[in-house]
Amino acid sequence: MGGALFIGLFFMLIGWMISSRLKSKFKKYSQTHLTRDLTGAEVAKLMLADNGIHDVQVISVEGQLTDHYNPANKTVNLSQEVFNGRNAAATAIASHECGHAVQHATAYTMLQFRSAMVPIQSISASVLNFLMMALIFGGAFAGSILPWSTALLVMIVCYAVFALFSIVTLPVEFDASRRALAWVKSRNIVTTQEYDMAQDALKWAAMTYVVAAIGAITTLVYYVMLYLGGSRD
Repeated sequence: MGGALFIGLFFMLIGWMISSRLKSKFKKYSQTHLTRDLTGAEVAKLMLADNGIHDVQVISVEGQLTDHYNPANKTVNLSQEVFNGRNAAATAIASHECGHAVQHATAYTMLQFRSAMVPIQSISASVLNFLMMALIFGGAFAGSILPWSTALLVMIVCYAVFALFSIVTLPVEFDASRRALAWVKSRNIVTTQEYDMAQDALKWAAMTYVVAAIGAITTLVYYVMLYLGGSRD
């Protein structure tokens, strides 16, 4: 399975490069004070209110770029830099996460689909981890119980779930950014220059999901070709 390892390392490297670029952009745009002088938390609360959402809390969490929306407890979780930040980067991320809250409130189809896939992906990950451990440490014993062709089929199913989840994630993330940028522009939260900064920051954030999707699809194709070829790498 050397090919799968190479694919994983390659996309891990690309992902690291994109992540580093995103952090660099965030740092750069964090140095420009927002003209409206609003914190990320204030931006988030304002966007939620404008969309008629009053049952979602905006809270601060530890870490850098750990921002996310949790539909389970209806919270917009902002890292401290974003929560307290008064800049284009903080505005972009805060409004993007609120974009997910708006998706949830309006029953956005792709978000519902992704949420429904979460437990399936979790089960697939557990199955795949168990299978990999069995093949690595079980050796010939594992092979006698589970033929390699069957193991490949299980891997293909698991990676198909991962690939589908990553593909579904793309429109969810792009739509959240679209909602965020449209709102900050119509509400005059940012100037033209600040809008360009926010748009660029969200573009690089989206790139992390694009790379993840391409990596998942490539890995799936690799295992499908391996299965069709009938040989073990």
